Amino acid sequence: MQTKNYFWTGIILFLLFFSGPSMGQNVQVTGTISDENGMPIPGAAALIKGTSNGTAADIDGKYTIAASADQTLQFSFIGYKIKEVIVGNQTTIDVSLEPDVSDLDEVVVVGYGSVKKSQLTGAISSVSAKEITDQPITDARQALQGRSSGVDVTSPGSKPGAAPQVRIRGRRSFNASNEPLYVVDGIPITGGINDINPNDITSMEILKDASATAIYGSRGANGVVLVTTKRGTTGKTVVSLNSYYGFNKSLGTIEVFNGPEFAEYKRESRRATGNYPEGPATAEADEALFEPVELEGIAAGRTTDYVGALTRTGAIQSHQVSVSGGSEKTQFFVSGGFFQDKGVVINQDYTRYNFRANIDHKINDKIRFGTSTLVSYSERNGENFNPIGGAMQENPLGKPYDEDGSLIFLPTSDGLRTNPLAEIVPGANIDLTKRYRIFNSIYAEWKIVDGLTYRVNFGPDITIDRNGRFTGSQTNSRRGGDPIGSVEEDFRFNYTLENIITYDRTFGEDHVFKFTGLQSFQKDNLEETFLSVQGIPAENQSYNRLGDASQITGANTNLVQWTLFSYMGRLNYNYKGKYLVTGTLRADGSSKFGENNKFSYFPSVALGWNISDEPFFKANETFDQMKLRVSYGSIGNQAIDPYQTQALLGRSTYAFENNPAFGYGPSTIGNPDLRWETSTTLNAGLDFSLIAGRISGSFEYYITTTKDLLAPQPLPNSIGFGGYTTNVGKTQNRGIELTVNSVNIDNTNFTWTTDLIFNRNREEILELPSGDDISAGRFVGEALTVFYDYKKIGIWQTDQADLAESYEDNVGEIRVEDINNDGQINADDRQILGSAVPDFVLGMTNRFSYKNIDLSFFIYGRFGSMIRSRFHDQFNGLYGRYNNLAVDYWTPNNPTNEFPRPNQNQESPKYASSMSYFDGTFIKVRNINVGYNFPEKIAAKIGMGSLRVYSSIQQPFIFAEYRTKHKGIDPEVYLDGDQGAGAGEVNANISPAVTSFTFGINAKF
Repeated sequence: MQTKNYFWTGIILFLLFFSGPSMGQNVQVTGTISDENGMPIPGAAALIKGTSNGTAADIDGKYTIAASADQTLQFSFIGYKIKEVIVGNQTTIDVSLEPDVSDLDEVVVVGYGSVKKSQLTGAISSVSAKEITDQPITDARQALQGRSSGVDVTSPGSKPGAAPQVRIRGRRSFNASNEPLYVVDGIPITGGINDINPNDITSMEILKDASATAIYGSRGANGVVLVTTKRGTTGKTVVSLNSYYGFNKSLGTIEVFNGPEFAEYKRESRRATGNYPEGPATAEADEALFEPVELEGIAAGRTTDYVGALTRTGAIQSHQVSVSGGSEKTQFFVSGGFFQDKGVVINQDYTRYNFRANIDHKINDKIRFGTSTLVSYSERNGENFNPIGGAMQENPLGKPYDEDGSLIFLPTSDGLRTNPLAEIVPGANIDLTKRYRIFNSIYAEWKIVDGLTYRVNFGPDITIDRNGRFTGSQTNSRRGGDPIGSVEEDFRFNYTLENIITYDRTFGEDHVFKFTGLQSFQKDNLEETFLSVQGIPAENQSYNRLGDASQITGANTNLVQWTLFSYMGRLNYNYKGKYLVTGTLRADGSSKFGENNKFSYFPSVALGWNISDEPFFKANETFDQMKLRVSYGSIGNQAIDPYQTQALLGRSTYAFENNPAFGYGPSTIGNPDLRWETSTTLNAGLDFSLIAGRISGSFEYYITTTKDLLAPQPLPNSIGFGGYTTNVGKTQNRGIELTVNSVNIDNTNFTWTTDLIFNRNREEILELPSGDDISAGRFVGEALTVFYDYKKIGIWQTDQADLAESYEDNVGEIRVEDINNDGQINADDRQILGSAVPDFVLGMTNRFSYKNIDLSFFIYGRFGSMIRSRFHDQFNGLYGRYNNLAVDYWTPNNPTNEFPRPNQNQESPKYASSMSYFDGTFIKVRNINVGYNFPEKIAAKIGMGSLRVYSSIQQPFIFAEYRTKHKGIDPEVYLDGDQGAGAGEVNANISPAVTSFTFGINAKF
């Protein structure tokens, strides 16, 4: 707490120190601020650029301000564009401001082009560079959380290098991927965007409805994220430095019993069976129950904090230098970056080096070309390593070190529980992934005649992943056995080649046509190599000389290839800018499908009406702009593994005349009729701006129905095959989205703006081939994944002994609901408890600016979901062999309804899984950022064009019942199973949630 006080006191003093006004040789400047019609604008602001000195115009639009000749005046008002005028030798400056009533006139990137928001017919949202770099993030996808309506981003825990999970408008598919398509500088990619430095990104556009995504066909079935990186501009060369450093502190750990509490828990487990006397503990009874090291721990009041010894204060840092500029013919943006995240769990860290070069060159007025080149190298330690779970279960009465300070491998006599601290001895566990990536987006463009343009895009993408793993003898996995090691290497070469023709023509003054035609080819080639061994002779060899091992336990190579061939045509038409039509037809052919269904066709149409351009709208005094959009269309999904339509051979082993031999036979059933999974979306949207631009935003309603889902179909094992991939079932997503941007206060010295997003999505299974599929956990009318289990309604109490006995239960055990009231508990009493899909999601960003000081904070919340905490069943035994969660358990003197009585005759509670379901609702303060912008004059004195220093706190607070009532840490979960955690689950594979404190600088030279 004292550290926090010092931190904030230092920041406040620092900002106050630099907040004084700058002085100069001033003259009085007067004038009138008027609108485009010459009418005065009362309250309009006149501000000296780079300072906090300013004034407001009076009722007649007149202003007076003191300024020097070399200063620049900025004139502004809500709903109008900012205008700048250099003072020079002028003493009277009259200005006329141009309307800028909303962001509907901004240009946004769409597939294969760009368009003004006012001419947009699809559902597209945008995240700016400011929002991306507001907080220190590893992966740019993290910036989408709570910033873009319709986008659900989950990023549990703090494991360095872990990718967030992104779902756009819910999940559609059972087994095909639900990940969106990422398009970087015009090139669709397969390798993710975690290699890209977020500081290099200028914007991300999210395409959500069928009209917006249809241009990408099958690859856009789950939505599309367009990533645009920074490019150079004509003008002087600008050098930018963006740098921050910070540290991470764990928000806590799951609470387990301390030494005395564990001892009492173990005693109670014996009292339940009559093997320990009732009443207070006695030395005689303890000697019969505990081993010597435990007795020593009880006598000393020892509590060994293994979890604390495995964690640390983490550190995070990022440094980037970029150079941009250019001439009329050539523009460039070049950057180099370094990022490092040392996690709070020892042996978990992530380091990335980036280099980017974006170059555009115009040969003449008709031909130009350019490239976007990314070179990235990263190292990730501990992707599959997390010793926290084992440490939580370790007996706290044990002794981790001897009198000499040497590690004791077996702190107690339990041979299955080794010292968790042995896991972090240098060299004992190595899990290192090295990743190399070279990605290019190369284009050439030829303006054939006015309105007709040809463009070719080529995007080669090379990724090399090499994972080395080593587990030494003195670890819990080996327990003194031979060391093991493995190496896995993946080499991927993916390339895209696109030919694009664009024809843009205006007939008369009112009819505007634009046609885009595309032919695209994408090929993916993945080579895999794997080798694992046992019996490495010297542990310091790690996994670097696997050939020296005594036994090869696995060896394999693999080649996976797929190809996508596509045609697309899109026609945009608008009449007087008021009536908009967009029609798209795409044909995709994929090598992943059967001979009979290689190609499929995906059409869409969208209509837009700029209501604010109608004469009858002019009389309206509330709304500035309003546009209505409606779209309908279909897109496909081919995101399954290759070769699932083919009958494949598999190897089997058998004895041939008492000699081992291999045989080969059919292992899968081919399905030449496997066809595309298809999603059809109806979308209606309303874009609006009102009160002179003070409030703007959009509202969306959508229904997406997906049929012919790609999923495995089980078969009787008696026929020799477990199943085959086919098209089954139908799902639906429907929901509403709201985005509101408001300017709450805007005067000379102080501004306050708010951005709010609201998402509500209901995903539902409409059809299954044979009704509810209980074995797969799929139920018609429910979300794609649900929790189906017994419902805990309490603990059997003493006065319920007879009733408990009738259910073959005992007092102190878990009581579950007899849903059909038949007097017994069996599989028929399982029920749908809930789903990890939230009822709705909220995100809110507030930004404040006072003179040269800026402050922002971002709040994110998920409401109405259910999570499964595997800590509460996997780490909640009854025997007293392993340490346990610090739960409120039942005893005759503590008749709680929370958790069952310890019992040495039960390793795990009856109906243990019923203890693990909790409300997943939470609100997080994701980021608080405070900064100070130095005045231009001060920055210039130290050779800078601009300078900003800032400090931020990420995730200082999590408000959740799971945290306050149930002693959990973070209820944020993956919707689908990912990175060692099941769908909707919190478990020991998730590193603890953290609070980060960072200090940074943004400078331009």
